Amino acid sequence: GEGRPICCELWPGNTADVKSLIPVVDRLRSRFSIGTVCMVADRGMISQDTIVELDSRCWPYILGARMRNQKEVRDEVLSRGGRYQVVPAASPLKVKEVRVEGRRYIVCSNENQAKKDATDREAIIAGLEKKLKQGAKSLVGNKGYRKYLAPNGSSFAIDKEKIKSESRYDRKWVLLTNTTLPAAEVALKYKQLWMVEQLFRSAKSLLGTRPIFHKYDRTIRGHVFCSFLALVLRRADLDNLTEVELDHGRKRFVLRSQPRGTCSSVFRAVGVSLPPTVRTM
Repeated sequence: GEGRPICCELWPGNTADVKSLIPVVDRLRSRFSIGTVCMVADRGMISQDTIVELDSRCWPYILGARMRNQKEVRDEVLSRGGRYQVVPAASPLKVKEVRVEGRRYIVCSNENQAKKDATDREAIIAGLEKKLKQGAKSLVGNKGYRKYLAPNGSSFAIDKEKIKSESRYDRKWVLLTNTTLPAAEVALKYKQLWMVEQLFRSAKSLLGTRPIFHKYDRTIRGHVFCSFLALVLRRADLDNLTEVELDHGRKRFVLRSQPRGTCSSVFRAVGVSLPPTVRTM
């Protein structure tokens, strides 16, 4: 719940995400003796078969839904009227509940994100109009441009209807859940996935997990394990070690917080001395 990673998994490079979800949860429940778990996942991890499997096991879940590609979401959930409820803890986030044949959907909306989506689309259209004057054939291979193009004889033109239809998705995302949690709490739990994304970015970039130049499974596992261990230490205790600059009179001081948990041991292990609690700049 606080975003602390507890274990890492390695899979062959050709393993689809949707095939790894159920086995991972099975192992987590067994390894850590978890009685009840609520699975939260984005739409890239979910297939219809996965949802059927989750329902058959009666596992609670909060799942991102595909708004454009899933007919029920696109044509029914997003078309339903209803009043949004403001989420005080995450304003300007708003939510409303929609039920379709017993399935519970939470439609989430963020006005700030709507402005960004509209601005991004306007920039794409402006670039597309400029490119069309130079010749349209090269634009077909550009995914960002392609969805706004429509055939026009032997060439292409900007699809006005597509632009209009895309605007209905501005600021919105849809969640599918079988929980009884309040709609606002469902949205907030889903937003916690940003902590997972942040951890992935830290592991890949800050800790330099990638690229990996190993030939054997055991050395790959060792490499990833060391990176994961560093990530756990950083998230658990090292993130709490901070410094603050303070001006007093004509002098500037730096104040260091007290090390917590394994922090002092980590510094000793790598042969680095902690700076003084107070020092003058």
